[in-house]
Parts: sequence; structure tokens; C-alpha cells
Amino acid sequence: MKALFVLLLAQLCSASLVPEREKDPEYWRRQAQETLRNALRLQRLNQNVAKNLILFLGDGMGVSTVTAARILKGQLQHRQGEESLLEMDKFPFVALAKTYNTNAQVPDSAGTATAYLCGVKANEGTLGVSAGVTRDRCNTTKGQEVTSILRWAKEAGKAVGIVTTTRVTHATPSAAYAHSANRDWYSDGEMPPDALEGGCKDIARQLVENIPEIEVILGGGRKYMYPKNVSDVEYPHEEKHRGTRLDGRNLVQAWQEAKPRGKVAEYVWHRRGLLALNLSHVDFLLGESLHPRVPWRQLGALGGLLSCPGVLGQLQWPVILPRQALHEAVELDRAIGLATRLTSTQDTLSVVTADHSHVFTFGGYTPRGNPIFGLAPMQSDVDRKPFTSILYGNGPGYKIVAGERENVSAVDFAHANYQAQSAVPLRQETHGGEDVAVFARGPMAHLLHGVHEQNYIPHAMAYAACIGSNRGHCNAATRPATPLLLPFLGLLLFLC
Repeated sequence: MKALFVLLLAQLCSASLVPEREKDPEYWRRQAQETLRNALRLQRLNQNVAKNLILFLGDGMGVSTVTAARILKGQLQHRQGEESLLEMDKFPFVALAKTYNTNAQVPDSAGTATAYLCGVKANEGTLGVSAGVTRDRCNTTKGQEVTSILRWAKEAGKAVGIVTTTRVTHATPSAAYAHSANRDWYSDGEMPPDALEGGCKDIARQLVENIPEIEVILGGGRKYMYPKNVSDVEYPHEEKHRGTRLDGRNLVQAWQEAKPRGKVAEYVWHRRGLLALNLSHVDFLLGESLHPRVPWRQLGALGGLLSCPGVLGQLQWPVILPRQALHEAVELDRAIGLATRLTSTQDTLSVVTADHSHVFTFGGYTPRGNPIFGLAPMQSDVDRKPFTSILYGNGPGYKIVAGERENVSAVDFAHANYQAQSAVPLRQETHGGEDVAVFARGPMAHLLHGVHEQNYIPHAMAYAACIGSNRGHCNAATRPATPLLLPFLGLLLFLC
């Protein structure tokens, strides 16, 4: 009875939260009519050839995450939040992508990256190879390599870039350039002897050798580029950050030496170095930090190196830390907005999507404007304890205190490192298996509609840009003459 009373009280209080304009039916009718007019305008399809392609990839950014991030964005602007718009919400075309791997109902980031970058579905844990490759078995790789849209663009003479807020060698960005039977073979120091004897290359080496003229590479994971036990430049006394390579190679030096004579190749390892660069005098840029965080205002300057700014990769969301995760999503939203302002929908196709979802949810009959990290306005009618609106289906947030579910009133659930409660105890929360959204804007954006297999995404993008194998619709008059930037914005929401 008490729980019911609390719920009724919350509903009464929520009535006062309704903005006055929303009480007028004409407000909603006018809004719907404006939306209708905008929809009718979309009948004039943009069929230009895309000079630029930008893929923003939110690792783990399921639909529930998008919704929660939208509310947070509005609340950070001192609004109620639900009525807010993310930049991706403004994209006119939206689709759903089926994320399963060829051997997995609930996918991993390697198999999905192979799909949305290489256009081919693959087994979980494998990168840039077909489903004919078995995870961990190097001897199944030969002849099964598949190429990515980044390579298609490069072979068409375009400028390309990868910018990520995780390791450059992580599964999400590395499918753009690598072919591996195991996503964890970051350097030869992480590979088993049989894989090394079988001639398979580690992912860091492939970054340097497979597509040597990627104009921009920004991310983390520099220890995989240096010989074993070489001290880190930033943390020289911490053993865990030392180099891991067994072949004794310095891949940063190898990357610089592989560039054509007369070209300037700059390497940076911290934010200050990146911001200090005069990009008009740089032909190639490699940046690897220990804890990468993209300085978004610098993205516009990358236009001096490439034909348009952008990013790929992941916003790293620590395991079931919803406050950090959603703030990262809002940062992604800022980057999407910046790229939108710096480009034109007449020649730039922008796509925002995710590789997979997570078991993230929020509910509890919260009233309008309820803090997204706050409590539901009711207690459980089973254990009589409060609960936060945000919860997880599984993960390390499962806690039993004195034989009962932990009382969140006794902890600081507003803390940045608070682990939201989960239903099933696991050391790490898992991915979710539902479809993810695909937002598209620009030339041929209407090709992304309805429900698609995830591997369709790069084929549609390549068709729009007249790159890759599907170019029968292109001719000399429409083919773009200026360089193409293929950035990727990566976020990694959760990195599993």
C-alpha cells in the first residue's frame, strides 16, 4: 500500500512538471505538422555523389543508451531532458541493423566491426576475415581476408583517417586494416607460438604494414608498438605500461620510415603535442596516448590534413558505470554536431550507428524531468527497498548485503564510479543482442532505411561515394575529383 501511495504521489507531483505550452493540444498539432512538412520534403532525394564519408561508431550504443543520453544532454542544459534532441536525432533517415555474428546470437565487437567496416558477417572474436576462419586458429586465415571500406577509399585515391578513444588495435577500429583470427593478438607478445610459427601477423604490425598511407591515426595502445620491457614515455616506472613486442621492432619508427620521401609524418603521444601541430605542414599523423580522449575542437583542424574532419572508434564506457557512459555519449554528440557544422549535406554522407547493444535499461515509472541517474519514485513491492532508474541485466553491480539486495540509499549512487545494480552477478556485464539504430544524413542517406543486416552499411556508403566494387552507376561526370575523408568516430561505450 505504501509503494502505491508513493507512486500516486509521484504522479500528482509530475503534473506540475508539465510545461504550460504542452497542456495546449495545439502545441502538439503544430509540432506534428512541422514534422510532416519536413518528411514531405525528403521526397526530393539527395542522389549526389558523396565526396566525404563519416562513420560515427558508438561501441555498445543501444537504443536505450541513446534515449538516456538524450535526457542527460537536456538536463545538463538545465532542461527536463526528454524533449531534447541529440545531433543524431536530427538525421532524416533511420534504420535498424541486425548485429548477430555468424556463430553468435549476441555478438562481440570484432565480428560486428568486420560487418560494418568490411561488409561481411564473421565469427565472434575474428577481425577482417570471413566466417571460414575459426577463432584462435591461424591456419584457417589464409585466403579468407576481407577488405574494409577504408581500403576501398584508399584504393580510390582518397585520404582516410581513424580516430578512436580506445586502443587503435582494439577490435572496433582494427577491422578497418587488420585480418586476424583473434581480436586479442595486439602484438606478437600476445600471440601463441603456433600462430607466430604459422606466419600470422599481430594487429599492431598490420596497422603499420597493411595500409601504410592512412593519413590520420589517433587513439591509444602505444605499448604494443614498442619492444618488450621498453619503458613508457609517460609512465616510465610502471611495468604494466612497458612495451610488449617480442620481435624487438619499434613500430612507430617503422611507420615513419615507410612514408614516401619528402612527406612529413608526425608522431604525438599527448594532447599538448596534438594541439601544437601545424597541420598544414603535416602529411601523415600518428597519435597514440595511454588514455586517449579526443580534443573535439581539434577535429576542425584535421581538415587541413584531410578533406573534411571526422572520427572512428569508440568512447570507452567502463563496466556498468552509467554516469561515465552517458557523459561519453554526450561527448560523441558534440563531435557529431561539430562535423555537421563543418561539412555540407550536399557532398558529405554521415552515418551514426553502434556495433551492438548492452543489457542497459532504465525505468521505474519515473516522472518527467527525473534525474537520469536518480531513484525511481517507488520502492520495490517485494523487498521494500528503493532502486535507481538505471539498471543492468547482469554484471558486477549485483550485491547482497546481510542476505538482501543492497539498499542504494546507503551508498552514493550519484558518484561517477557507482556501479549500477544488476540482476545476475558477473565480473563483467555482457553485450545485448537486440538491433541497433543507424542514423544517416547526406548523399544517398535514403539507402539506409528499414531493417538491414549490419554488413549492408559499408556497401551503402561505398555506393554513395562511388568507391569499392559497386560502381556501375558512376561515370566520369559524377565521380568526385577531390579527396575523400573517411573518418570514423568511435566511441566505445562498453569495451568487452
